[in-house]
Amino acid sequence: MPDSVTLVRDGSVARVTLNQPDRRNAFDPEMIAAARATFEGFARDNTLRVVVLAGAGPVFCGGADVSYMAASLQMTREQNLDDSLKLAGMMHAINSCPVPVITRVQGAALGGGAGACAASDRVVAADDAAFGFTEVKLGIVPAVISPFVIAKIGETNARALFPTGERFDAARAQRIGLVHDVVPSANLDAAVQAIVEEVLSAGPTAVRVAKEIALTVGRLAPTDVPAWTARRLANQRTSDEGQEGLRAFLEKRDPSWRQK
Repeated sequence: MPDSVTLVRDGSVARVTLNQPDRRNAFDPEMIAAARATFEGFARDNTLRVVVLAGAGPVFCGGADVSYMAASLQMTREQNLDDSLKLAGMMHAINSCPVPVITRVQGAALGGGAGACAASDRVVAADDAAFGFTEVKLGIVPAVISPFVIAKIGETNARALFPTGERFDAARAQRIGLVHDVVPSANLDAAVQAIVEEVLSAGPTAVRVAKEIALTVGRLAPTDVPAWTARRLANQRTSDEGQEGLRAFLEKRDPSWRQK
């Protein structure tokens, strides 16, 4: 059997693929554990600059695996709680990855698949892809994905879409902020690669700090924001990377980190 999650390194780029296409890459305990371990490993990798998350086959992620859901019928409340915490841990690992996570969506991203999109930094979707927080159709709820989803689409869209479980198209997903780029299916890989190249053209440490800023500023007390942000700017300006970047700009040359 193939690994449920595969990892391919291309220099400083990591390509993570949900790899159960015969099951629409639906989440099961093995895939959840593998994805969590993979993304937690990225937190210890200082050479990493960007991650691409994709799904093998025609569908990015169809939600939860049917046999996985069937097994939960025999689980106690405590076992279900432990299982839910594992899913929450996977979502947190994606969300807190120290470098940008670019997610490539084809076919559909439903339930936990839509949650993985919300936990990502940039989502590129095929124009015919479908999305949905479909848990309520099974009598369950989009609970552990909700912190990441609401941070992306806001309370008003969550209140509209969580209780109905309705599916919606890529255009609507883009309007509400779940998806950032919508392209024809044939252009998906090129669109993802263009974003990867944009990240690689930027200072490696600056990219990491920029993501930290995006994740943190909204959670700080307003009185703490000026000092917190000023420290990060001052630190980066006086770092070797910041000095090199400014000198390269003034000297009209590529900075040393730019990949050819």
